[in-house]
Amino acid sequence: MSDKNYTTGTFSGGIHPDYDGKDLSCNSVIRIAPLYEKYEVALQQNIGKAPKLIVAVGDEVKKGQKIAEADGFVSVPLHSPTSGVVEAITQIPGPMGVPVNAVVIKSDMKDEWGELPEVLDWRETDAATLKARIADAGIVGMGGAAFPSAVKLSPPPEKKITALVINGAECEPYLTADHRLMLEAPERVLTGAAIMGKILGVENIYIGVELNKRDAIDMLLAHAEKYNIKIVGLKVQYPQGAEKQLIYAVTDRKVPAGGLPMDAGVVVQNTATCAAVADAVIEGKPLIDRVTTITGEAVKNPSNWRLKIGTPIREAIKLAGGTTDDVRKVILGGPMMGFAQKSLDVTIQKNSSGILIFPEKKITQYQSSACIRCGRCLQGCPMKLNPALLGRLIENEKFDLALKNNVMDCMECGSCAFICPAHRPLVQHMRRAKAEIRNMKK
Repeated sequence: MSDKNYTTGTFSGGIHPDYDGKDLSCNSVIRIAPLYEKYEVALQQNIGKAPKLIVAVGDEVKKGQKIAEADGFVSVPLHSPTSGVVEAITQIPGPMGVPVNAVVIKSDMKDEWGELPEVLDWRETDAATLKARIADAGIVGMGGAAFPSAVKLSPPPEKKITALVINGAECEPYLTADHRLMLEAPERVLTGAAIMGKILGVENIYIGVELNKRDAIDMLLAHAEKYNIKIVGLKVQYPQGAEKQLIYAVTDRKVPAGGLPMDAGVVVQNTATCAAVADAVIEGKPLIDRVTTITGEAVKNPSNWRLKIGTPIREAIKLAGGTTDDVRKVILGGPMMGFAQKSLDVTIQKNSSGILIFPEKKITQYQSSACIRCGRCLQGCPMKLNPALLGRLIENEKFDLALKNNVMDCMECGSCAFICPAHRPLVQHMRRAKAEIRNMKK
């Protein structure tokens, strides 16, 4: 691998499993899923306010047509994944275990695009127009958070942004969708990053990629110079892709406790988000699909697929050859921060990076015991918190003291629970405390 324009970085803390499962699907090229007869599109696929529905049952729609419009600043529109008719407005199982509102599109099997906005020459287009295009395309952070991308690109005037960092770490075990995207479409990723750099008015643009993806690093390096983008190799260490850890590893800047990346003069976006931005600006296409890894030891053919939003994960699993007879758990997202599913009728959303299917041998049921004060959770916590102390405070419902000990800075990465020899349910404790504190503040 060339050393040209190539540096390395990392952060303190974190963990990494002995086996990360990426070899199951990292060599699988991205394939396009077939057209299905029906798509069930969850209405809210972003952090913030849900978009406002603008179609009714019986309406004919085209592929890419807006079916819900943004309803506020922190909101994004939603577009039809194919052409057809609105069959129903209903509720479907959601990825968090509760029903969600959804638009059911019955495909006409033509998959015809509607009228798309004009193609833009991004180098000759002003920042406001580019940002409006990104907002209108319904683009969100596709690494998991689903925060509206145009909002991230709109920092307050008093926050001087001097760097854009692109997350290509894909540090969660088993996931390889971003890896394949960087390998197969490096110019789309780089172009999207350059577009967002122009919007922010920054010259320092970085893409951080873990060193277990050296082929992707080489591919990006082959094209990065003409975009004036720097590639940074990152130590293979979870959660290397978390915003604050990524910023430090790439730029040596520290986000203050309780602060946001913009407080360090940085905006962070994901590689898949970059590709979606390029599609929106150069081709006028809204965000209606995404690359998802379908993998795990209980999948017959682990692979990466481009799936339309609204695709039931039941159908997606069939694309990977189906499952073995020994399925014990299905997770949407990564194994560390993803969520186990109780229904295969949950559908693909804009931030669905992976569908993981595990057999009995990969699942262990632990009996939690008392904290043994070994300190491993302190070493593993990338946020420099004291998970052992916080766990005890939360068990005793001392939420005010948990707040004073910075529980709200916890990003629920799971490093503490992973490394704990007493198998303490620390992530669940942190989530509970944060929910209780938010309720207290209302």
